[in-house]
Amino acid sequence: MEREECLICKAPLQYLERDEMMECVLCHKRELSKTRCVNGHYVCNECHTKGMDQIINACLQETSKNPIQIARKLMAMPFCHMHGPEHHVLVGSALLTAYHNAGGKVDLKPALIEMQNRGRSVPDGACGFWGACGAGISTGMFVSIISQSTPLAVEPFGLANRMTSRALDKIGTIGGPRCCKRDSFLSILTAVDYVREQFGIEMETEPVICSYSPQNSQCIGSRCPFHR
Repeated sequence: MEREECLICKAPLQYLERDEMMECVLCHKRELSKTRCVNGHYVCNECHTKGMDQIINACLQETSKNPIQIARKLMAMPFCHMHGPEHHVLVGSALLTAYHNAGGKVDLKPALIEMQNRGRSVPDGACGFWGACGAGISTGMFVSIISQSTPLAVEPFGLANRMTSRALDKIGTIGGPRCCKRDSFLSILTAVDYVREQFGIEMETEPVICSYSPQNSQCIGSRCPFHR
């Protein structure tokens, strides 16, 4: 199994101290970014996540109450790479689907569309540059959607922010470097417990044993709770 770094040449990525103007090698769009490979290739978020809209149809066909199981199916689809901003949508979508299938009250299709819109706004590298992993933020988006939170809400506002806080605490306790798969699983498992406590909805889970290590050049090995 090939290690994933640059989508063009598989060379390692580098993260710059400040934004520079980059040109996507696939669509030639120019934009500011801190990320490129050591050979100079830059792929914009839109090209990196091409095909991610398949998440909605895949989730609408799901009957599972297990967000880990759903997430694994989404991770196996062609749009999903070892790392990338697709996980910022994938985590919340898997949770919305499992929550709905477990009896949670949510209109699933518009919720998944909203999850796409919100998750896409969290850029690649937020974990390191913002101090807030997009997978963890995705759990807060999920709770915000099911609780119908807004910036003016009272209880839902608190529920959503505490969800994000719990997920980020789990991610931060393990530490870096980033692994989008590890952080996604940590976030999902934390959300399952939180939803049981706060909403009384029992989603299903299963033991997570990582199969992605051969693709991850920065795998932390035995420090990861999902390491074989």
